[in-house]
Amino acid sequence: QVPLVESGGGSVQTGGSLRLSCDASKYMGGIYARLCMAWFRQAPGQEREGVASIYTGATYYADSVKGRFIISQDNAKKIMYLQMNSLKPEDAATYYCATSIFSDCSMTRANYNNWGQGTQVTVSS
Repeated sequence: QVPLVESGGGSVQTGGSLRLSCDASKYMGGIYARLCMAWFRQAPGQEREGVASIYTGATYYADSVKGRFIISQDNAKKIMYLQMNSLKPEDAATYYCATSIFSDCSMTRANYNNWGQGTQVTVSS
């Protein structure tokens, strides 16, 4: 698998912001351009859930993060970002980036076949 490397996690207070990055630079350009990329998160004892996804500029968000999180890409660098604003304690989780070959870019976990190692986000109240 092509490695995906997340970074940017950390600990913030409620209402704070963080920006996560996912380095997908090991993908060849032609392949990268056809990928859907997404952020998922998993809190202890909970299922991994989709947070946001992006494909050819189209973006999709889980209802729980709409208006607070922004997903974006730097295609030249092959890096995906997740800007997280107005963080809440319920946003605390390990965040994973993932890629899918399915262009509908739905946040269905089974559609994603390449995953990063995760980066932890802690939000204190």
